[in-house]
Formats: sequence, C-alpha cells, structure tokens
Amino acid sequence: MSDLPYRPNVGAVLFNRDGLVFVARRADLPNAEGSPGGWQLPQGGIDEGEDPADAVLRELEEEIGTRKADTIGEHPDWLTYDLPPDLLGIAWRGLYRGQRQRWFALRFAGTDSDIRLDLDPHPEFDAWRWVPLAELPSLAVPFKRAIYDVLAVSFARFAG
Repeated sequence: MSDLPYRPNVGAVLFNRDGLVFVARRADLPNAEGSPGGWQLPQGGIDEGEDPADAVLRELEEEIGTRKADTIGEHPDWLTYDLPPDLLGIAWRGLYRGQRQRWFALRFAGTDSDIRLDLDPHPEFDAWRWVPLAELPSLAVPFKRAIYDVLAVSFARFAG
C-alpha cells in the first residue's frame, strides 16, 4: 500500500480573540466527552485546480458552518501522515495511503454562535470547544500527533 499517493489536503488552526484554538470532536469515532483521540482541527481535501488558501476557507464553511476568518499565517512546508494499518484501504475508498497537508493559521472573525456543526446533512463533528494551542497533540488520534506537534510550534506566535 506504500505505493498509494497522498491525498492533497488543507488544515485550519483557527484562533479566537483570546488566542485559543478551535477543536472539534469527530462524530464517527466512539469517544466519551473529554476523552483523548477524537478531537481534531478542521481539514479537508483540495479540489482539482483549487488554491489551498481558498480550499481552507471552503472547508471551514463545510465543516463548521462559517468562513468568518482571516488568514494570519501559513506553515511553510507540506506535512504528511500515513493512515494506520486498520484504516489503510478503507478510508477515502482505499485510494490514498494518507494525506499531504498545507496548514493555515486563521483568526476567527465571528462569534461562537456563527459556528454551526449542524448545517451539513452528514456532520463530521458532534461537539467543539476552544483550547490552548499546546493541548492539540494530546487531543489528536495517534497518527496525527506528530503534525499537531509541528503546528503547536509553528503557530505559537498566534496563541494567547
């Protein structure tokens, strides 16, 4: 399966006015409230020919119901992760081995009431909260932790 390509993807580290980061709990993972592993940052695929900076705002709107955000930073490199063996061949219809991601830091320009997880008929998330940036790695599924470690350092200047 290592001959499979990476899926092109963007991710959003969305900071509020207090410098806290938006995280959401995946609706498709069996996690109890507050348990580690099911929380992640908004992210999603890049459409053919789409600019990553446009894709990240589109993904925000699709996943959390708003694009009220301004880009304030971008990680300079593409980051990759491989799926764990139990998801390889299943996730994304078995077409990809993992994701190649471009990450953006954004400042949320709305209010909490602008965040709507229920606008999509098949919501990706079932809960959300604001957390300190340094907490990101401990909330992530194990195969995404290394990326969240990089983001916690790369975007530390935007944290409260």
